[in-house]
Amino acid sequence: MTEIELTDADRRVVVVAVGKGEDAVTAINEAAARHRIHGARVTAVGGFASAELGYFDRAKRDYLPIPVREQVEVLSLLGDIADDHGRPALHLHAVLGHRDGSTVGGHLLRGEVWPTLEVIITEVGASLTKRIDHETGLALLTGTTGP
Repeated sequence: MTEIELTDADRRVVVVAVGKGEDAVTAINEAAARHRIHGARVTAVGGFASAELGYFDRAKRDYLPIPVREQVEVLSLLGDIADDHGRPALHLHAVLGHRDGSTVGGHLLRGEVWPTLEVIITEVGASLTKRIDHETGLALLTGTTGP
């Protein structure tokens, strides 16, 4: 387990309204890069016309796709942004709601926004770092760098 305690410092909050037809993952990554964000938490609500979630298969060391081929509500989207060799590394999980009230969740691989996705990116005061874990092949949170 990696545990990081951060002291309260000046924190920027970036609010992004992702528009119809845009890919949520691409839009959030681009906003993080534009604002030079290297350590943040991400929350969002909204809707998708379609999406692809993933379940990480430990044996295969890869995400098994969970296609979502209908309009859904983004009931909860949570994650973080960390630095991966100078680039923002986004890690998001989503719970999506179907018309009948059932839900599906997983790692967000792709989400075609409809009608909007309201994203709040809150800096945590330092750059979080991610490095590839050789056992899993995933970029995992490893610690912090200076402010």
